[in-house]
Amino acid sequence: MKVKILTIIEKNSKMSISDIAILLGENEETVAQAIFEMENDKTICGYHTMINWDKVSKDRVTALIEVCVTPQRSSGFDRLAERIYNFPEVESVYLMSGAYDFCVILDGKSIREVSSFISEKLSTLESVTSTATHFVLKKYKDHGTVMVKENKSERQLITP
Repeated sequence: MKVKILTIIEKNSKMSISDIAILLGENEETVAQAIFEMENDKTICGYHTMINWDKVSKDRVTALIEVCVTPQRSSGFDRLAERIYNFPEVESVYLMSGAYDFCVILDGKSIREVSSFISEKLSTLESVTSTATHFVLKKYKDHGTVMVKENKSERQLITP
């Protein structure tokens, strides 16, 4: 039942407990208890609103930063990841396989603000050996949500 609840609230975290209970054929108390337990054990880590910032006049830039590091003795990547994710500018940090070790995602007011973060905070960490920065130009789909108006085909169906 917990996986079903998670699947439902991942798509719509505003859905009420009573609506979830109806969908699952369970009583509200059982659903509420399951959600409470998953919040306490950090299976559910938070509730977020998906916002299309391109629709708002607020200036903002999203950067994906590839970070190569030298793992630290005894703590591997964990201690360094913690140092990075504790910067308030950082939205997400992922340990990656492949050519780089971490993918760091952050939002800034400008490219200059992002570059200052990289040069003054991120690159100065003793274990960081290199970075490569990519700026998001347009979001088409984010966290499973289409962020742009879907184009309908303008072609007409021709039938014999």
